[in-house]
Amino acid sequence: MPAMPALPASVDPAQRRGIALRLPWPAPALATWLAAWALWWALSWALKPAASVLGWPAMVPWVLATASGALLALMPRLASGWRRCFMAAGFPVSAALGGAAAGVPAWAWLLPLALLLAAYPLRAWRDAPLFPTPVDALRGLADAVPLPPGARVLDAGCGLGHGLAALRATWPQARLEGVEWSWPLRLASALRCPWARVRQGDMWAADWSGNAVVYLFQRPESMARAWAKVQAELAPGAWLVSLDFVVPDVEPTLALRRPGAQPVWAYRVAGQPPATPHGPGRSDRSGWVAQPAPAVADNPSNKPARPGRR
Repeated sequence: MPAMPALPASVDPAQRRGIALRLPWPAPALATWLAAWALWWALSWALKPAASVLGWPAMVPWVLATASGALLALMPRLASGWRRCFMAAGFPVSAALGGAAAGVPAWAWLLPLALLLAAYPLRAWRDAPLFPTPVDALRGLADAVPLPPGARVLDAGCGLGHGLAALRATWPQARLEGVEWSWPLRLASALRCPWARVRQGDMWAADWSGNAVVYLFQRPESMARAWAKVQAELAPGAWLVSLDFVVPDVEPTLALRRPGAQPVWAYRVAGQPPATPHGPGRSDRSGWVAQPAPAVADNPSNKPARPGRR
């Protein structure tokens, strides 16, 4: 069986360098702790005269420094999973051990946890953590999947809006929508992407019908559920586009695998693969090579190979 068509690829090297910039662990934690301590010291010094006059509690600098550490822990690409908890807990724990938290009531220690739970509620833990979509991740997809003006495109689990920005760069004429369970992330995404309709809600309970494309950057174990929902709700010819992860036991309609970039897998609902301007394995004028996905004959399990995370 011939190999599947591949998507054309292009990328701005300057954007790649900006996206790839990431501090090695534990540098993000150390930087967060130092920033929180610097803020605590500055506030303690600046607010000391006002505290004696207005009677402000001594916990104000501690609370603000702790909240700043928790907010830094939520920044995308700095860390993930339990590392965010270590980043957020570093200042308050060290302050308690060093005596800087004297006079802070017991309930104040719940503030960092409350902030983290508000941004990443328990119900969202079964979905993907906060991994932003690189702005160039879908570059070239519009050539293989052209959409008419006003076509609806949904980012299911839009987080801070990075996926919406990548979708807008791909289909600027489309009507972009996003759904996000975390209300702080939904608010941040709406402020960052005023040209998109972003709503708070459960992506699995939301109605996906009427969309020409549904975009996901989820966990591998979520993909089978997503494909079943796509087949049940999307019209024939619509697309499921996944960054990094394949749908198990389903052969992608299109695949884009670029050196040093996360793979893109596109699945068309009850349709045929469209023609692509560049054949499998050919390069476009940017110099990037669009590599074809492996043919079924080369894969005895009849399953697409699972891509790995960067």
